[in-house]
Amino acid sequence: MEDWQNIEMNGTITPDNDPFIVQRADPFVCRGADGTWYFTGSYPAYDRILLRSSQSLEGLSEANERLIWVKHEHGPMSWHIWAPELHYVFGKWYIYFAAGEAENIWKIRPYVLECAGDPMTDEWRELGPMLPCAEDPVSFTDFSLDATIFNHRGECYYVWAQKTGSVSSNLYIAQMEAPNRLKTVMTMLTMPDYDWERVMFWVNEGPAVLNHDGKFYLTFSASGTGSCYCVGLLCADEDSDLLDPRSWKKERYPVLKTDPEKGIYGPGHNSFAKDDAGRDIMVYHARTYDGIRARDPLYDPNRHAHWLTVEYDENGMPVFTPGHRIR
Repeated sequence: MEDWQNIEMNGTITPDNDPFIVQRADPFVCRGADGTWYFTGSYPAYDRILLRSSQSLEGLSEANERLIWVKHEHGPMSWHIWAPELHYVFGKWYIYFAAGEAENIWKIRPYVLECAGDPMTDEWRELGPMLPCAEDPVSFTDFSLDATIFNHRGECYYVWAQKTGSVSSNLYIAQMEAPNRLKTVMTMLTMPDYDWERVMFWVNEGPAVLNHDGKFYLTFSASGTGSCYCVGLLCADEDSDLLDPRSWKKERYPVLKTDPEKGIYGPGHNSFAKDDAGRDIMVYHARTYDGIRARDPLYDPNRHAHWLTVEYDENGMPVFTPGHRIR
């Protein structure tokens, strides 16, 4: 892995692309029942999981980080520690993340950490890998990452990216039986169909779920991790069968992509939360310059966390405008 600490953090900073938290890709924000804000994301060295908290969204940018967990020296969970997400489900706090192995760095699989108390002060323990249901022989048997979780009408849903023996990374969904086990067989929601999903690599990954006005919106990231990285969108009615891919409509074009005028390059891998006024916000990563400062964009550390306020058009569709922040 390249020495990311020697790569300059540069680029033109404007009100449209002012980073929220620097050098944190795959940013994830959520709120506890008491209103506390939490933030985590991929650390540039891909070797640890950090967590910060604050009583305000803006306060996260300067909040101290707690070291939650460090990679193993060998075997599972020893390389490419990616995209941690913090969720309160099944009565406890959990961190879902992906990791490879030092002996096989692309053997990426999903794993789970558990905390029975306060995520910022109490102990975290390893639950091990995410497990499929007994009837499913395919889930997590190939390159699998970027899991997210959402709840709907008493069921907990798990959405993730997996290659499943193909050249493309596709998105799958299943219900959960336990914090580290699926309840149903995996169902594919989308694969890279369009040209903008197939630049450098055929990729659908980084799902995030937004519930608004009777609809579920599922964003995902597409293509390689350079300036071609962008965000696509699926939509389903909340009364539909969310495990049925026919319930989800895919937008023909990306809903967030590189915008040179605003200095936003390769936006993607986002999360959603609600601010104090109940408005939806989107937290995503992007670079502030075109190109990369490393041989591989994956190892350029300057994917910074940004946030924007989501608006909705006359048809109720979400609109994601970089630099649009309502406080």
